[in-house]
Amino acid sequence: MDAHAQELKKELDATMDARRELGPQYEAALVDSFVEKVDTQVRRRLAEQRLAAARGAAGPAAAEGNFGERFGFAIVTLVLAIPLSAIAAAQAHLSGLVVAWAGIVGVNLIHAGRLRRGSAE
Repeated sequence: MDAHAQELKKELDATMDARRELGPQYEAALVDSFVEKVDTQVRRRLAEQRLAAARGAAGPAAAEGNFGERFGFAIVTLVLAIPLSAIAAAQAHLSGLVVAWAGIVGVNLIHAGRLRRGSAE
């Protein structure tokens, strides 16, 4: 039995005990009170389900946001790679070019890893 069902069972037991003590003249009020508590529980559970569904629906939207961020970051790094490549090749020839591109790839890998960890949490 889950916590919600246990709570309702306790409320029902308390209502039945109160009915025995107070007599049949208070039965309608006790039933109304219990029904109100059940209604509150049902509404709370529905709200929790809607919230969970909304969070689940936000998952793909968040993934699209990650795609846009990754794509934008890749474009910026490629645009910046042009002058970096020219400077590295002019100053240190092929070894400078390799070091510059290793740095560019490294920065992109770190950024992609950060995004994956953020979406996994």
